[in-house]
Parts: sequence; structure tokens; C-alpha cells
Amino acid sequence: MINEPTPDLPDAPVGSLAPAAQAELAGTAWEELPHFCTGRHGVPDTPDILGAVLAADPARRVRAVGDLYRLLLNQARVSPATAPAALVVARLLDDPRTLTGDRWERRAGRRPLRAELLNWLASFADIARLDVEDGIGVAQDLAAARAVRPVLHDRIAEFCEDDDPLVREAALAATALLLADPALTSSVPRYAPAVRTMLAVSADSYYRWIARERLVAWGEDVTGLLAAEREHRAALDRAHALAADPFGEGQEQAIRWLEEQPEDTAAQERLGRRCEDRTAPTQAAPYEPTPEPPVAVPGSEAGDRSPWRIAIEEERAEWTFTPYIGVGPLHFGMTLEEITSALGEGPAASSYSHHGKDQQLNYADFAESGIRALFQEGRLGCIAVDALTGPQVRLGTAPLTGCAPSHVEDWLVHRTTRPGSLAYSVAGDPVFADLGLAIRSQRAGDAVLSRPLFLLHSWLDLWHSLPSAEWNHF
Repeated sequence: MINEPTPDLPDAPVGSLAPAAQAELAGTAWEELPHFCTGRHGVPDTPDILGAVLAADPARRVRAVGDLYRLLLNQARVSPATAPAALVVARLLDDPRTLTGDRWERRAGRRPLRAELLNWLASFADIARLDVEDGIGVAQDLAAARAVRPVLHDRIAEFCEDDDPLVREAALAATALLLADPALTSSVPRYAPAVRTMLAVSADSYYRWIARERLVAWGEDVTGLLAAEREHRAALDRAHALAADPFGEGQEQAIRWLEEQPEDTAAQERLGRRCEDRTAPTQAAPYEPTPEPPVAVPGSEAGDRSPWRIAIEEERAEWTFTPYIGVGPLHFGMTLEEITSALGEGPAASSYSHHGKDQQLNYADFAESGIRALFQEGRLGCIAVDALTGPQVRLGTAPLTGCAPSHVEDWLVHRTTRPGSLAYSVAGDPVFADLGLAIRSQRAGDAVLSRPLFLLHSWLDLWHSLPSAEWNHF
């Protein structure tokens, strides 16, 4: 996430929003409509998130948009606050402050805030098409999400002809997904031509998928679109293979061709694609026991100062985690100052890198808490828990910290929720994309214990994301 300079904008507390947005906010009983982490330390409430979307500070805007995804559309689920929040977001679209551009967490490239809010509404509409058994939440929340689709359609329609192609595509993607509502079926003939001629040939692969999926649902022939997509993917695969072969012919030509291709700005988590291969969570095998919590070894008594001292269960703080939102008192997107406040201690060590005149924070170690916080553009993107002394983070009731790594891996593998969610780093560390979780190994004398890493989507590729200091942490 890189924030480029943007024009100075007036700050946007809730009171400075447009009257229609203020009325929507004031008319909603937010205290009765929690999001996925309402009440957790340092996590903003829904009205605060919505007010910060138009903040003057670029970092606050980016953080607020990220919170819309993390706290209101988490893991292809909706919360009680999601549908009312979507109505407010749609009210913000015509505010001139949404014309400012930036780089956003979920998509590549720079785009106006208006386009990114429309992308969020497209994700909302995508999830609203799913069924409760697909894991999106309780029936009441799904019904609320579906009920607001006609209102959202009316508010988005004008942006389908916007002068900015990024706004136009995002609005058309959201509209195409909203048209899954039976009450909007009569509008399909109006939008189908644009979906085929514009969305189906977009540089964004998620938009192309939406176009094909919706055109099929509307009874149209997509044979040509499917063939073009296969040819495009095959050409990319061939070019990447040639570009990676220093001894083959055509490497330079392949590299040039790839550089000329438009950037695929698709969201990192494509919710609609997940409905194609979603399977019910697999229950653990009866013989697969829960990982054993850490056990003290000789020399690990309280007060021992050995570098290999293993804290016993009673000494460790108890933390839980919510995928792609946070762990214990920490949530993704925090600054170093916010983490220091949440943990009640300052960093014992930190690392910075220099890019010209700019200094960027790479990571900070909190010795008392047993935490390493890793940053991207000054915001928390990965949390590494020390295997020897860190808090016991649990998935359900199962411990993840300081256990035998193979036991944790085996236990998690039996809980993988969809095909393709498990990958391995170059060091053999299992990475569970559904959970935003990687399990590394950490030495404790002659023992090896699990060191869990909790990650944002952009950190799942450990080899390119983690600094050398983390790779050297054994």
C-alpha cells in the first residue's frame, strides 16, 4: 500500500458528511448492529469507519477503506452492520472528495476513492448472492443485505456512464452483481450490452469473470469470451515461462511483451470466484488430536534468563484471532504508536529501511509481549508470535503457539475450508490463505516449536514479504 500525494482536503468527521449521508447515519441504531469486531480494543465502530472514509489524511482514508473490507465484509460474510453501512457508502459516492486518488489495500494501481468504494459495493453485492450455508452469516443478516440491493442499484446507476473509466467499470461491476436481485430483472437488457462490450474485455480479471458469470445467468452465449480468456491466460503462461528461462530463445521479447500488458488490478480475494469451488469445512479426523500446549523444559523455571527458556501455559497471555482482522488487542493497519498503546510497552528493537530521503519501518519487537510487528508503509501487516514466550493464540480452543509444528500443521490441514487454500513457502512453512495464517518453526535449544504468523492478503507470499531478519529468526 503506497500513498501518493493528494490534494489537501478538509477533514471529514461525521458532521461534515453530506446531509443525505448524515441522515442515513443518524437514522441507524448502530449500537444494535455490530460488525465482526465491535467492542475490541482499538477497533473503530462502524460510524467512525464511515466518517473516516472522507478524512483529509490519506492514511486515514486508506485505513478506513481497509476497515470496510476487514470489519464489514470478512471472509465472504456479512455482519448486522454491513447492509446499513452499504447504504451510507452509496450516499458518499457523489461527494467531490471521492475524486481524490490513492492506492488501496485490496487492488493494484492507483484509482479514485469513488472507484474503490464502488468496488467495495461490488464485493457486497457479490456476497449477497450467496446462501447461508456458504458461510456468509446468519439468515437475518443475509436477508438485510439482499433487501437493500434495489436501493443501491438506484444510487449507483448514474456512475455506470461516468467519464472516468475506472469509476465506470467499478459501477458496472457492482450493478451487474446487484441485478441478481429478482426485483431488478427488468433492468438486465439495459446493462447487458455494456457488460459484454466493456466489462468482459477489462484489464481486471475479476471484472471479466463477473461479466462472463452474469451473461451466462442472463442466458447469453459466452463461448467467444471463454475462448478469449483461455487464449489470454495461455499467452501469459508462455510469456512468463520464456521470461524466466535465461537460456531459452525469446526471453527478451517475452519480457518486453509482458511489460506492455495492462496491469491486472483484480482484488486479491475474489469473492465471486470462491462460490465456484466452495466446499463445506472438513471435520477433523477422529485420530487427529488437538495440538499440545507448550511444556516447560529444564531451565525454564520462572525467573530463568536462559535464551531458550520456554514459558509455561499459565505465564502466557491468552489471545484469540479473527482472520484478516487482528490478533488479541492488535488489528491490522495499526501504526507503531497504536500498537505501543495497545500492548502497554514500547518496542525493544526496531528496524528501518531507507528509500532516498524517506525512512520506512520494517518491524518492531515487543519483548515483554513476545510479539514482532511487521509493517508495510507504516501500517501493521503481519504479526509474528514468539514461540518461547509469546501469547497463546488459539483457533477455537486449539493452541497455535509453542507447540510441535507438525502437530499444528496436521490439525490445520484437516480444517482447510476450500481447495487451493493451503500453500507452502520456499522454507516449507504451511500457509493457510483462508485463515491468513502461516506456521513457522522456532528453535528452543534442542526443541523446535511453532511460531505462528498472522497475515494480511498481501503478505501470504512469505518469500517476498518477510524481511531477512524474520527468515533468520530460528
